[in-house]
Amino acid sequence: MKVTLSRKAHKQYDRLNEPIRSRVRTALDCLSKEPPQGDIKSLEGRDGYRVRVGGHRIIFDRIHDTIVVYGIEPRGGAYKRR
Repeated sequence: MKVTLSRKAHKQYDRLNEPIRSRVRTALDCLSKEPPQGDIKSLEGRDGYRVRVGGHRIIFDRIHDTIVVYGIEPRGGAYKRR
Protein backbone atom coordinates (compact mmCIF):
# COMPACT_ATOMS: atom_id res chain seq x y z
CA MET A 1 0.00 0.00 0.00
CA LYS A 2 1.30 3.46 -0.89
CA VAL A 3 1.64 6.18 1.78
CA THR A 4 1.42 9.81 0.64
CA LEU A 5 1.99 12.89 2.80
CA SER A 6 0.02 16.07 2.16
CA ARG A 7 1.99 19.28 1.82
CA LYS A 8 1.10 20.23 5.41
CA ALA A 9 2.08 16.80 6.76
CA HIS A 10 5.39 16.93 4.88
CA LYS A 11 6.24 20.29 6.50
CA GLN A 12 5.28 18.95 9.93
CA TYR A 13 7.45 15.86 9.35
CA ASP A 14 10.44 18.02 8.38
CA ARG A 15 10.11 20.06 11.61
CA LEU A 16 10.26 17.01 13.92
CA ASN A 17 13.46 16.33 15.83
CA GLU A 18 15.37 13.19 14.82
CA PRO A 19 14.22 10.72 17.53
CA ILE A 20 10.55 11.50 16.91
CA ARG A 21 11.05 11.58 13.14
CA SER A 22 12.54 8.09 13.31
CA ARG A 23 9.52 6.78 15.25
CA VAL A 24 7.11 8.45 12.82
CA ARG A 25 9.02 6.95 9.86
CA THR A 26 8.63 3.49 11.44
CA ALA A 27 4.89 4.09 11.96
CA LEU A 28 4.49 5.17 8.33
CA ASP A 29 6.24 1.97 7.22
CA CYS A 30 3.77 -0.04 9.33
CA LEU A 31 0.87 1.82 7.68
CA SER A 32 2.13 0.75 4.26
CA LYS A 33 1.62 -2.94 5.10
CA GLU A 34 -1.58 -4.77 4.22
CA PRO A 35 -3.52 -4.51 6.51
CA PRO A 36 -2.11 -1.31 8.09
CA GLN A 37 -0.56 -1.97 11.49
CA GLY A 38 -0.14 0.13 14.62
CA ASP A 39 -2.30 1.77 17.26
CA ILE A 40 -4.97 2.80 14.74
CA LYS A 41 -8.35 4.18 15.75
CA SER A 42 -11.17 5.83 13.84
CA LEU A 43 -11.67 9.54 14.48
CA GLU A 44 -14.87 10.59 16.21
CA GLY A 45 -16.96 13.32 14.65
CA ARG A 46 -15.17 13.31 11.29
CA ASP A 47 -13.80 10.96 8.67
CA GLY A 48 -10.35 9.51 8.99
CA TYR A 49 -8.09 7.62 11.34
CA ARG A 50 -5.23 8.29 13.68
CA VAL A 51 -2.18 6.33 14.70
CA ARG A 52 -0.47 7.04 18.01
CA VAL A 53 3.30 7.54 18.04
CA GLY A 54 4.24 8.41 21.61
CA GLY A 55 3.05 11.97 22.22
CA HIS A 56 2.31 12.60 18.54
CA ARG A 57 -0.58 11.60 16.31
CA ILE A 58 -0.60 10.84 12.61
CA ILE A 59 -3.96 11.80 11.10
CA PHE A 60 -4.72 9.92 7.88
CA ASP A 61 -7.40 8.47 5.64
CA ARG A 62 -7.46 5.47 3.34
CA ILE A 63 -8.44 6.24 -0.24
CA HIS A 64 -8.58 3.08 -2.36
CA ASP A 65 -5.06 1.58 -2.11
CA THR A 66 -3.40 4.74 -0.80
CA ILE A 67 -2.91 6.06 2.72
CA VAL A 68 -3.05 9.89 2.67
CA VAL A 69 -1.48 11.51 5.74
CA TYR A 70 -3.02 14.89 6.56
CA GLY A 71 -1.14 15.78 9.73
CA ILE A 72 1.64 14.80 12.14
CA GLU A 73 1.13 16.78 15.31
CA PRO A 74 1.55 16.67 19.09
CA ARG A 75 -1.40 15.02 20.79
CA GLY A 76 -2.86 18.25 22.18
CA GLY A 77 -3.28 19.95 18.81
CA ALA A 78 -3.91 16.99 16.54
CA TYR A 79 -7.66 16.78 16.99
CA LYS A 80 -8.57 20.45 16.66
CA ARG A 81 -10.68 21.17 13.60
CA ARG A 82 -9.11 23.33 10.95
